[in-house]
Amino acid sequence: MGRWEPNARERLAKAALELYSERGYEQTTVAEIAKRAGLTERTFFRHYADKREVLFGGSVALQDLFVNAVAEAPEPAAPIDAAAAGLEAAAAVFDGRREHSRQRQAVIAANAELQERELIKLASLSAALADALRRRGVTEPAASLTAEAGVAVFKVGFERWTAAAEERTLSQVVRESLEELKAVTAGG
Repeated sequence: MGRWEPNARERLAKAALELYSERGYEQTTVAEIAKRAGLTERTFFRHYADKREVLFGGSVALQDLFVNAVAEAPEPAAPIDAAAAGLEAAAAVFDGRREHSRQRQAVIAANAELQERELIKLASLSAALADALRRRGVTEPAASLTAEAGVAVFKVGFERWTAAAEERTLSQVVRESLEELKAVTAGG
């Protein structure tokens, strides 16, 4: 592919994930990623700050989607139901992306630095959700507890969804995980 062809960002992300899966994250260089994508290192750095960010480039968009869905939940919704609206919106993004998500999760699971980055991403998501809930009038500690619970439901659901034997949609798995959390907190 020539450098002038469209979708440079997506091509770089695809090449990086392939190389991380084949060789490992630490053994893959930016030069190799750019070469596999048919692009230059300079083009890589126009799209990503470093090779780690290839795996986390969609974090801000996902967070915005999640937060906006919480903000737009019907006014009388309980905090956990507003969080559920965010979970549903976020889960919909992953339709048709299970194999990519499985590969990404395997790369992250194999590297402590990437695991740390994933935890930072989840902490940022929780803080943003708590803020969105507070803007809805939810007081503390309910806003922070609900946000943390929502992120935990997403994390557990996502891990279950990327498991080899799982065939249901992420929305289905997340809904089931949320119902399980509700049962646990209700003493069921």
